Amino acid sequence: MKGFVQNIEDITVKNEEFRQVLYTAKHCQLVVMALKPKEEIGAEVHKLDQFFRVEEGTGEVVLDGVRTPIREGFAIIVPAGMNHNIINTGSVPLKLYTLYAPPHHRDGVVHHTRDDAEADNEHFDGKTTE
Repeated sequence: MKGFVQNIEDITVKNEEFRQVLYTAKHCQLVVMALKPKEEIGAEVHKLDQFFRVEEGTGEVVLDGVRTPIREGFAIIVPAGMNHNIINTGSVPLKLYTLYAPPHHRDGVVHHTRDDAEADNEHFDGKTTE
């Protein structure tokens, strides 16, 4: 195995996709996201833990109804079972990456838009990157 060793800040800032799975290990998964101005992930609840890191832009995280402004450099941990959403409140794309533990999406999946993501009922199928 080689693992994942790359400049995540550069990859995240250059990403234009709503969601792109970069690497899937047995117990966690690395995903980059870009939210257009006024776009949101959409309220959701997972049976897993999730970590977010904002690399560029401004927005708001909603954790069980509590709204908190976020910007570059912010980290967010969402415990399993918590209702959450991230909303881009700025005028430029909100660039972030997230770690799912355990993996949530099919390895290598790319969703160009939020509509693409909602239309694709994919889930982690047990296959890892390597």
